[in-house]
Amino acid sequence: MSTGKIQYAESDGSFILKFVGDVRLTLCSTLDRTLDTILNQPGIKSVIIDLTETQGIDSTSLGLLARLSIQSQKRFGFVPTILSTNDDINRILMTMGFDKVFVIVKEAADKGVKVLQDLPSEESADQEVMDKVLSAHKTLMDLNEHNRQEFQDLVHRLERDCKAS
Repeated sequence: MSTGKIQYAESDGSFILKFVGDVRLTLCSTLDRTLDTILNQPGIKSVIIDLTETQGIDSTSLGLLARLSIQSQKRFGFVPTILSTNDDINRILMTMGFDKVFVIVKEAADKGVKVLQDLPSEESADQEVMDKVLSAHKTLMDLNEHNRQEFQDLVHRLERDCKAS
């Protein structure tokens, strides 16, 4: 799998985040800060997550996206959209319950949407990363029973590790 990156574009309260390649834990700080920036913008109208060039995505990144959707609905009253044409990625999204918190479009989108810029990679302290991983997995657990069963042991281990630090 190729190294991942996240690209973005913003125009008049509409945001696009495009995940390219293999999006993993190494991008969680960048993604989390970007999502916080988006959620703190006044007057957001829409958020589109483009996964059409995503080869892999880990549960931490998925948990951060789930938080984005939940907060977008609470704060702004809209459900974000995910574009994904990869059957493997779509299977993961459905298993995680993303069809309950996102509009999922499985058809190719118009390629001439916006000029995207790469998000700069951000470094974080180990404890900060662990806190983000824990929070992301708790969010996933709240989506459905499957996720609760899937991640409860990991969440308990992370909580123990956080207390020990």
